[in-house]
Amino acid sequence: MGGDLSNSILEQFREIVGPAGLVMETEQLAPHLIEWRGLYQGCASLLLAPADTAQVAAILRICRDRGIGVVPQGGNTGLAGAAIPHSTAERAEIIVSARRMNAIRELDKDNYTITAEAGCILTDLQGAAESADRLFPLSLAAEGSCQLGGNISTNAGGTNVLRYGNTRDLVLGLEVVLPDGRVFEGLRGLRKDNTGYDLKQLFIGAEGTLGFITAATCKLFARPKALATALVAVADPAAAIELHGQARATLGDQLTAFELMNRMGLDMVFEQIPGTRDPFEQSHNWYVLIELGSAQPGPIADQQMEVFLADSAEKGVVSDAVLAQSSSQRDALWRVRHSISEAQKKTGAGIKHDISVPVSRVGAFLQRSEKFVTKRISGVLVVAFGHLGDGNMHFNLNQPANMTAEGFLALWPEISAEVYSIASDLGGSFSAEHGVGMLKRDELAKFRGGVELGLMQAVKKALDPDGIMNPGKLFRPE
Repeated sequence: MGGDLSNSILEQFREIVGPAGLVMETEQLAPHLIEWRGLYQGCASLLLAPADTAQVAAILRICRDRGIGVVPQGGNTGLAGAAIPHSTAERAEIIVSARRMNAIRELDKDNYTITAEAGCILTDLQGAAESADRLFPLSLAAEGSCQLGGNISTNAGGTNVLRYGNTRDLVLGLEVVLPDGRVFEGLRGLRKDNTGYDLKQLFIGAEGTLGFITAATCKLFARPKALATALVAVADPAAAIELHGQARATLGDQLTAFELMNRMGLDMVFEQIPGTRDPFEQSHNWYVLIELGSAQPGPIADQQMEVFLADSAEKGVVSDAVLAQSSSQRDALWRVRHSISEAQKKTGAGIKHDISVPVSRVGAFLQRSEKFVTKRISGVLVVAFGHLGDGNMHFNLNQPANMTAEGFLALWPEISAEVYSIASDLGGSFSAEHGVGMLKRDELAKFRGGVELGLMQAVKKALDPDGIMNPGKLFRPE
């Protein structure tokens, strides 16, 4: 029904957030009701944008008392439908956006921590850290619009997980409004705090199903004094895995990114994204984007990279390589990597998978999955890329020329079932960094069933007995 609300409830909400925090106009609501890929189109008649934690608490108390579903939303850049209301629902649903809660509350240089509100855009957080000569290492393609609260709620990964870990590893403390309006005040900047259950971890990756994150205290790091970035051509994923092992052994903790891409993805970028170009004179089947960060200024990082690549080429692991000679060249190499998803979208309908397996089994996953999909769909375009350094691969497919988008997308359930089974058989996960949302609820029940799923549902029931927080996400409604 889309969430019809009485005038009395609307007036209560208006009193809480003021005119600037209440959105009901169709045109203004529209961008908040559709997922980036267009897979989910929701229906809601109201978006609330509270300005502080007290307003969030007041909103949730009303929603609990009136049985109104709450859909938390950050930058709406997720890819699993977790931030979108349902198109039809048994109860009214409203969107609660963190966009007005975007202050940086504290930056403690000596403690290497930053405390920011949930609506803080990731690039703003990175910029604040940089202005204090510190590094906030979370980095992903959507960093210009995604928000901290959403990053935490989905346990975002990105390109620097190899060195700095997922979002979960970066969070020291949280402030969260619980479904009944109480506030969990856990904003602590401690790296050692051995006092019972680590409650903040419940809300990281919970996709807004247990509470509304309003602020977080996160780790900062020393900024690298120099970066070295190279695009490397390799024969196949097996060579890339060998190169990764050599890089870990040779470059150690200086290695910050190790991204694998196949040629199909690059071809789409060069065709669809203006201003991009192939840095090599001849094409190769597979590429690795490598970056290291050095604590030493000057040319040392580039020299280390050059020595490493020369040694790898001598061993026959590297076919060709381009080392960025300036920040603009570095940005150009990263633009190619970050533009793959956009290029796919412009190319045609896509079936996408976000999986992880142990690094040692990435090659086996890609080989088995590509063999299956090319046999099942003649002419399918396979775009494989991702964070090889942490085993996270995006195994994506684009429609072949001889199929309609509708016919191709109709195969999504069948194709994904096999791809996820291959990943699981190799000790992997059906969702590495995008989460579950509405898209993968059945997979969660299938691959994480039994005791594990039961524990998750018990936590949900304990913290949100009325089921108002992001209903129907992670689990299907009972």
